Amino acid sequence: MEADQLSTMINHAVAPAFMLNGVAAMVAVLVNRISGVTGRIRNLREIDESDVARAPLKKGIVELRRRERLLNSALHLAVLAGIGVTLLLLFGFVVAFLGYRHEPGAAVLFTLLPGGVAFPIPAGHPAVTK
Repeated sequence: MEADQLSTMINHAVAPAFMLNGVAAMVAVLVNRISGVTGRIRNLREIDESDVARAPLKKGIVELRRRERLLNSALHLAVLAGIGVTLLLLFGFVVAFLGYRHEPGAAVLFTLLPGGVAFPIPAGHPAVTK
């Protein structure tokens, strides 16, 4: 293994490391949103049926459950993206350590992974933005 190749790999690892940081931030936001939706569902379930003024609010539970499922799916995709970025970093260092060029394989993985990061939440989706 050449020191130059390992040095190059360390320089190339900066972008995936920042992407992994972004994925971690997205996971934190999604967990916070899921917590809020779950809290709202819990509050709506506590409304007594005899409370005529607030009982109609319980109809919103169906929409909140749908939103919770969407957020949960987005969380799964974001975690998978984080795993993929971690594998990308691991792949690069292992290949560089073995003395092979890491760029071709890393380029393929790096072009596939942003889809997992960019598409967990459909932008502006009404079930998520409310």
